[in-house]
Amino acid sequence: MTREFSAGGVVVRQMRGRWWLAAIEPAGRSTSGAKTVLALPKGLVDAGESPEQTSLREVREETGLETTLVAKLGDIKYVYTRSWAGGERVFKVVSFYLLRYESGKLGEIAPEMRVEVSRAEWIPLDDAPGRLAYKGEREMAAKAIEYVTRNPELKRSE
Repeated sequence: MTREFSAGGVVVRQMRGRWWLAAIEPAGRSTSGAKTVLALPKGLVDAGESPEQTSLREVREETGLETTLVAKLGDIKYVYTRSWAGGERVFKVVSFYLLRYESGKLGEIAPEMRVEVSRAEWIPLDDAPGRLAYKGEREMAAKAIEYVTRNPELKRSE
């Protein structure tokens, strides 16, 4: 079985007295009806790149945001079947990191990234475990809530 390693970011920002999370809508992904699929930015770890570097790069590419690394939140592990390459089964590990917003405008991404990301939006961090589409990502949002609650020094006015 092939193995894949990816990394992603849970970007948080303090605005208007509460924490917000940067979510993306992957291009071409929808569930039944008109329901929007919200996800966390993530992607494959490139050769010579650390998972931490990947999370920062993927967030920048998929959201337009510059961030700083705060902490590792955890790993999601699952098996999927590729819709290409003869239906090969893949064991995938995605490492997620808590990232703090530094600068940039959410959604200002390169035109070539539009094949991967339809749009991006800030959602209240407290709402994220109920709004993200994928179970493992909802768990990472819950871990982010726990982290910011336990570490009030992360707050700063914006």
